[in-house]
Amino acid sequence: MSVFQIEGGHPLSGSVRVQGAKNSVLPILAATLLAGGQCLLRNCPRLTDVDNTLSILRHLGCRVEREGDAVTVDSGVLTGWDVPDRLMREMRSSVVFLGSILGRMGKAELTYPGGCELGPRPIDLHLSALRTLGAGIQERNGRLCCEGTLTGGDITLSLPSVGATENAMLAAVAAKGVTTITNAAREPEIVDLQNFLCALGADVRGAGTSVITIRGGLPLHGGEYTIMADRIVAATYLSAVASAGGEGEITGVDWRQLSTVTAVFTEAGCRVESTPTSISIHAPERLKGVRPIRTAPYPGFPTDAQAVVMAALCKAQGTTVFVENMFDSRYRHVDELSRMGADIRVEGRVAVVCGVERLSGARLLSTDLRGGAALAVAALGAEGESILSGLKHVDRGYTDLALDLRALGAKVVRNDETVSKF
Repeated sequence: MSVFQIEGGHPLSGSVRVQGAKNSVLPILAATLLAGGQCLLRNCPRLTDVDNTLSILRHLGCRVEREGDAVTVDSGVLTGWDVPDRLMREMRSSVVFLGSILGRMGKAELTYPGGCELGPRPIDLHLSALRTLGAGIQERNGRLCCEGTLTGGDITLSLPSVGATENAMLAAVAAKGVTTITNAAREPEIVDLQNFLCALGADVRGAGTSVITIRGGLPLHGGEYTIMADRIVAATYLSAVASAGGEGEITGVDWRQLSTVTAVFTEAGCRVESTPTSISIHAPERLKGVRPIRTAPYPGFPTDAQAVVMAALCKAQGTTVFVENMFDSRYRHVDELSRMGADIRVEGRVAVVCGVERLSGARLLSTDLRGGAALAVAALGAEGESILSGLKHVDRGYTDLALDLRALGAKVVRNDETVSKF
C-alpha cells in the first residue's frame, strides 16, 4: 500500500505548473465518440479516472494511444453501445457517456455510475434532458437502456448541474435541429467542452452563460485540442502554501477562474499577485479567519476547493464558517483533521473552524479525492511527520501530488514503507 510521508512545519518556496483539468478532459474524451475520426488531445493528465475513461472508449471500439500528456482517440469504427458495470462503478462522471453514445449510435446501455461517496447525486436531470430530445429510457435489471432518434428541443434544468449540462450538450450536437439549454452550468469546463465540440465542426454557443444554444446534426470530423488547466489542482497548491507559509508560484492557470479562492486567501492575510497565466502567493506565518465561505455553482466558491481551503485555515487566528451548499457528506475529512488537533464542529451543512495555534503530524486516511488532498495540505502546516494512506482517491485527480508539492519546496515522498525517508 502506497503512502505519503509528509514532514510539516517548513515554509514553502517554489514554482509548479498545473496539469490538465480532470473535470474537463473526461467529458471531452466522451465527446470524441461524436467525431467519427481521429482526435488528438494535449495536456491530458495521467489520472486513474482518465485511465478508466480510456478503457471505456476501448471497450466501445475506439483505438486509443497515449504518448506523454498527448492522447489520440480514433472513433471511426465503434463496435458497441454499452458500458460494463465494472467500468461504470469506477467513477461518477462515467454517466457523461450516455449522451455521446446515444448521439452516435442511437442507443446506449449502462449502469448507474460510481465514484466518491459524496451523498446523493441523482442523474434524474441527465435523463430528463435526454428525454426532451426524444430518447426513450427504461431501467431493466439495474441497467439504463436508452434508444431513439434525437431531435432538438428546449431543455430547462431545475439546477445548473455540470454533468447534466454536459450530457445535454453531447446529445444535442447529434440531434437534428436546434436545442436550447436554459439554466445551464457556467463552469469553465463547460466552455472547454464547447470549444472542443466547435473544433470538431459543431455549432455550440453560449457556454459560460446560463443559456447554451446548439445547432445539431452537423457533420463532424476529427481535430486537435489542448485541455485547459485544472483550477482545483491550482487551488490545492495555493492552499498548500497558505497552510505551510512561505511563497509559491502556480503557472499555466487562468487566475480569473480562481478569483473566489484567491479572495479568501487575500482576506486571510496572504499577498496574491496574478498574471494572465500564473498566480503567486506569499503567506504569513499565521493566517486570519475570514468571512463565511459558502460553496455555490460557478462563479461562486467551488465545492471542490472547500476541503483544501478549510485545511489551510485550521491554524488561522479566529473562526471561519463553511457552508456546503452543493453536496451532502462533503465534510468526511474533518475527523482526520481533528486527529491532527484541528478544532472543527460540524452540524448539517455547516462547519465551524476555530483556529488553533498548532497542528501535529498524525496517521491519516483519505476517503475521497478532495478530502485526501486536504489532509496533505494540513500535514504541510503541521509539526512533525504525517503518514497519509488511501491514495487511490488522490490518484483520481492528481497526476503526481507528491512531485508537485516537492516542486513547491515541500518535504513529501511516496513509498510503500512507513519508515521515515527524510
